[in-house]
Amino acid sequence: MTARILVVDDVAANVKLLEDRLTAEYFDVMTAADGPTALELCSRSQCDLVLLDVMMPGMDGFEVCRRLKADPKTHHIPVVIITALDHRSDRIRGLEAGADDFLTKPVADVALFARVRSLARLKMLGDELRLRAQTTREIGMSDALREAVSDTGEQGKVLLVDDRESSSTRIYDALSATQGVEIETEPHEALFRAAEGDYDVVVVSLSLENFDALRLCAQIRSLERTRATPVVLVADPDQNARVLRGLEVGVNDYLMRPLEPNELVARIRTQVRRRRYTERLRANLQTSMALAITDGLTGLHNRRYMEMHLQALLDQAASRDRPISILVVDIDHFKQVNDRHGHDAGDDVLREFSRRLKASVRGIDLAVRLGGEEFVVVMPETDAAVARIVAERIRTKTAGKPFPIRSGALEITVSVGVASFFGGEDDAAALLKRADVALYKAKTDGRNRVVADAA
Repeated sequence: MTARILVVDDVAANVKLLEDRLTAEYFDVMTAADGPTALELCSRSQCDLVLLDVMMPGMDGFEVCRRLKADPKTHHIPVVIITALDHRSDRIRGLEAGADDFLTKPVADVALFARVRSLARLKMLGDELRLRAQTTREIGMSDALREAVSDTGEQGKVLLVDDRESSSTRIYDALSATQGVEIETEPHEALFRAAEGDYDVVVVSLSLENFDALRLCAQIRSLERTRATPVVLVADPDQNARVLRGLEVGVNDYLMRPLEPNELVARIRTQVRRRRYTERLRANLQTSMALAITDGLTGLHNRRYMEMHLQALLDQAASRDRPISILVVDIDHFKQVNDRHGHDAGDDVLREFSRRLKASVRGIDLAVRLGGEEFVVVMPETDAAVARIVAERIRTKTAGKPFPIRSGALEITVSVGVASFFGGEDDAAALLKRADVALYKAKTDGRNRVVADAA
């Protein structure tokens, strides 16, 4: 895979070295000599990952990282801090600023490329969700990006897979103050537990006895229910090659023993934030998809959904030689409701009628608000005689009890046109037209009645 990498360093020789190494691996490389330039490039969404030096004049790397992670436009861009600073306190400071990783110079090519590819892959997988979230924000939905920025990454649900009691106890003690930690000592049970538990992070010891920890990580990554769950490895110093292999199979992060408790806390907090961020984006995407096919006022399907599915239902009925009928329903004198009682009362009537409509039809029937006060019901496996019975049920349920509005109650009636599918050359447009003609006759004959297509 390739990606666009931004290298930020005020030392030209360092920039040139990284640029040459990355370009040789077919990455597209951009450079910046200072923090403000880096922030400007990132704000224009021109990079997939930032390799950031700490020691720069004016704005240091920690501040650049903090600003990137505090801005909803750039929060999603992975940041790897590369510096000569090798104190644990500096690494923790970088992680607390929001960095996704902290590599110490000189960085081996294998480690650098494995980390870059891993983070770039994660970023690209989230880009589509992020763009959809931006679109939904523009039409007034909750801003998942801004919520992600304010998330502390605490009180997550962590599954720790470790069969050594001394090791699992140390990790538990370090994390339990900020996260909810559950320990699984049986690696064979870990996958099932991860799939059933809806965890924010799974932490796996690379030193599991008589079990391949990387195979467990790969299984977690490949299983549909855990594919998006962050996985963090805990490794011994002599397991570098296995760690790099883990990054290749989809591990999100790793820590080397002996563990620094504050670094462990910071890295898990980062993964919890990332998981919640992705889940918010996915929830926004699902909501926007639902809005695209649902009428916001009544909760029924909308015209778009019906137009996408009606012909397919007719084709299925024709291929199986089964009946299918539709009703076109119109609320009588609805304009007078709005004119006399206001649009709020009109909305109350529409919502109440939709409830009564749904209560009058089966689960397999498709109830649609076509627009305004007009509704359609598509009824598979239903012939004309049964369709007329259902239409009468809807009419009587509507007229049988006043509709509550905020200022009292109103008597409401409906007119219904019924048409059935002929098969053969018949199609959705013709079927709707016949039902609409029947509805027009019901209204001209005095309203509050059902008329079936005579064709």
